[in-house]
Amino acid sequence: MKKLFKYIGKYWILLILSIILAGISVVLQLYVPVLFGNAIDEIVAAHNVDFTQMWIYLKQILLFVVIAAAAIWIMNLVNNRMTYHIVQDIRSQAIRHIQKLPLSYLDQHSTGDIVSRIIADTDILSDGLLLGFTQLFSGVVTVVVTLIFMFSKNVWITLMVILLTPLSFLVAKFISSRSFTMFKKQSETRGKQTALIEEMIGNQKVVKAFGYEDKASKRFDEINKELKEYSQKAVFYSSLTNPSTRFVNNIIYAAVALAGAFLIPLGALTVGGLSVLLSYANQYMKPFNDITSVITEMQNALACATRIFDLLEEPEEVNDSSEVLEKVDGNVDIDHVDFSYDKSKSLIEDFNLQVEPGMRIAIVGPTGCGKTTFINLLMRFYDVDSGKICIDGKPIDEISRHSLRKSFGMVLQDTWIKSGTVRENINFGKPDATDEEIIRAAKEAKSWDFIRRLPQGLDTVLHEDSISQGQKQLLCITRVMLCLPPMLILDEATSSIDTRTELQVQEAFDNLMKGRTSFVVAHRLSTIRNASLILVMKDGKIIEQGTHEELLKEGGFYSHLYNSQFQAVS
Repeated sequence: MKKLFKYIGKYWILLILSIILAGISVVLQLYVPVLFGNAIDEIVAAHNVDFTQMWIYLKQILLFVVIAAAAIWIMNLVNNRMTYHIVQDIRSQAIRHIQKLPLSYLDQHSTGDIVSRIIADTDILSDGLLLGFTQLFSGVVTVVVTLIFMFSKNVWITLMVILLTPLSFLVAKFISSRSFTMFKKQSETRGKQTALIEEMIGNQKVVKAFGYEDKASKRFDEINKELKEYSQKAVFYSSLTNPSTRFVNNIIYAAVALAGAFLIPLGALTVGGLSVLLSYANQYMKPFNDITSVITEMQNALACATRIFDLLEEPEEVNDSSEVLEKVDGNVDIDHVDFSYDKSKSLIEDFNLQVEPGMRIAIVGPTGCGKTTFINLLMRFYDVDSGKICIDGKPIDEISRHSLRKSFGMVLQDTWIKSGTVRENINFGKPDATDEEIIRAAKEAKSWDFIRRLPQGLDTVLHEDSISQGQKQLLCITRVMLCLPPMLILDEATSSIDTRTELQVQEAFDNLMKGRTSFVVAHRLSTIRNASLILVMKDGKIIEQGTHEELLKEGGFYSHLYNSQFQAVS
């Protein structure tokens, strides 16, 4: 709740307006019993009923009820506006925060779970906030004003009510603490379920190809069963709260009636006064009953809020400098770099490399040797554990990440297409590019042939499955061709393209790489024969380096890898 108040405070005008409206509605509703009590006393007066005065009271009652109803209606509108603005702010901050989180967090948490926190959990939070605002403001004002009115009628009965009230709190506290734990587990399990659904639907072709449908269904059933059990327990515990507190409150109500019955014969209280006290005792306990009746939604909302704030409080990427790279030459110096994802398992150890401007560096080696990790360090997706990487003599941890990454053009084996037009997918890194520039880049990347055959050309809207994997990769290459960055990183950039197109794209890359420092990760060694320097990596270390001819003459690990790719299969 303390964390939520940080967002609520931004809308303090709406908050104050809601409290004022709650106060107006509550005071008028609570004054109505006084008028009823006065009207009753007019009826039971000795041998005389003052109908004129009684009608005045009844008219006042009608007027106050109408005004109170209007105040409640406006208060609900204000609470709706405030609630949805708060949830909008939380969602906006969450998506901005995700952009600033280190990749290590995103690698360790499933996409489905993160999506569940931003979408489902904030929806549940908004429902709980709406109920909470409505009940809280009205409830607090009701309790305070009721006590004032009750003290004006009888001090001793009012004190008795106050002394018995903590029983209701203790019962609610005992039960709700257990329901909160269940709601938190329910929310976490819902995140797991969303992650599994996203995983299975997103990879449905693989699931079907390997006959994984039954196992996927069993995994879902297990999580679904877990979710059902937590949900049932959460609702069961929370449903006990309202009846339990109502039982305590009914005891308080009965105690007021009993005490009043003894005071009337003594002349310390009138019949009308007792009816007022009974009405106030009921009004006083109503906020507790109302809050406990919606405890399920509120506990669920707070459990979801915990997950949202866990995400929002994750530390962002640190040590980002404001320094910008200007006129990058492409001199890269890697000095005694160590890095590992898991600190108990070493990966890259004492990595050293000096790259002069315009050099084409090829990186080869078996799977898991650290090739992609090296690219991650170069782009500062991860920071080194020790040592340093310098661009044009400047350590990259002293350069802003945006400036560093803008200096590299990157094409990965894993392609990514956003939902949008072909134009929007190509000019992703250069939004102000003209159509002429886009078409030129598309022709160089050999993607123009299929783009111009699309229904609306550059204006064709693409989705994840609109085009083939090879066409996606060509669009990713086109992005880089459009930006013309000073340095290049190609990580199996032509892995999904047919051989004929690959040769054409390779020719375009050769032209693009002229005068640019380039890092090429390749499994097909035939594509890197012209590299200025080939680094052979194994177990996170450079075990060989040299040109293609030099490494073949050495007859070492590279020679073995190269020959094995062209060895005839017997």
